[in-house]
Amino acid sequence: MNPSKHSLTVLAQIFKLIPGNLISKLANKYGVTKKSRSFTPTSHIATLIFAHLSHAISLNDVCDSLKNHSGALSCVRGSVAPSKNALSHANRERNADMAEALFWSVLNHLTETFPEFANGRNYCGIPRRFRRTIFVVDSSTIRLVANCLDWARHRRRKAAAKIHLRLDLQTFLPRFVLVKSAGTNDLIESYELCADVKAGEIVVFDKAYAGYEHLNILNERNVFWVTRLKENAKYETVGQHRVTKGEIIRDVDIRMTDPKTSRKYPGTLRLVEAIVQVDNKPKEMAFITNNMQWAASSICDLYKSRWGIEAFFKEIKQTLQLADFLGHNENAVRWQVWTALLTYVLLRFIAWQSKWKHSFTRLFTVLRGVLWSCLDLFSVLSCCGTASGTLRIRAAPEQCYLPGFSPS
Repeated sequence: MNPSKHSLTVLAQIFKLIPGNLISKLANKYGVTKKSRSFTPTSHIATLIFAHLSHAISLNDVCDSLKNHSGALSCVRGSVAPSKNALSHANRERNADMAEALFWSVLNHLTETFPEFANGRNYCGIPRRFRRTIFVVDSSTIRLVANCLDWARHRRRKAAAKIHLRLDLQTFLPRFVLVKSAGTNDLIESYELCADVKAGEIVVFDKAYAGYEHLNILNERNVFWVTRLKENAKYETVGQHRVTKGEIIRDVDIRMTDPKTSRKYPGTLRLVEAIVQVDNKPKEMAFITNNMQWAASSICDLYKSRWGIEAFFKEIKQTLQLADFLGHNENAVRWQVWTALLTYVLLRFIAWQSKWKHSFTRLFTVLRGVLWSCLDLFSVLSCCGTASGTLRIRAAPEQCYLPGFSPS
């Protein structure tokens, strides 16, 4: 079955998911319109989305490709191909807060207009017995090409940016994102990442975000949390919580004994030590939580579900264009990161609408190959599946012969 024709290119159909007047509205709000002439804010967003979808590796790559398809590009709301200097200047000078606002506006628009989309993908690693909202907080470092970027200096001869993320495991969509230099402390950012988490919801942390003062604030707000106990933690056991069995080694109530730590968290914590599988090898781990009712196995499963955020980072870093940056100043990197997240949400929505059953990577590669084709987006995706039916070409030994020699 061949995909049906369409009046717009696949790129234009993807871009059409962004509300019509949203870009111009945000451009006026953040003063981007004043800094744009022929290369409009709409053209800027279209250019960066194309850079992600095509895996462009440089400014020349993006600009030359768009110039060669300038006619088809004009159908993307009148977008024009930029010159190399124009694109570089736009990434460097235009306020990247606009890209951040655009991402959240599009995400809110899609989830409010299509409530089913917000529940369209549940992470398979979530313990099924939980009906509460489960957030995972973590960060991912993006290494930059240049080693002389003052704003992103990370260690001696490296430069990097960092994405701090709070991911909703039920929807597998971001709920809070910070894009900063890799030199920032994860613990400091944890306050802002969890500022709007509601009572009764669950947050799972890595040890880097486990600050006892912040954990106590969440506890006072009736937010449940699970994290790992730090190796140098000093504590005393104040009581047995439950009788252990199976892979659960210990389930006790503890209180921190270090004077500084006990001031930050004066209450009682629950400690669960268990043997878990890491790379198919048994490993002993210690978890702490402020919930005294869950089964010990549930606490282990909750922390295990933290792997979902690693899968999310893998999708956006290995599929979208977050390896080769089009600019190396802070503003340009923020433009590229926020438009990568925007592209991810658009592709996720397309996957939900088309009832896509394959991987996110395959969705990306299928669409990348037909960006400039005037084919119906959903009919292209419906043609992708496992091979079936009879083969068109039959290769048999008696049919093989060398050029210049007639078959016997």
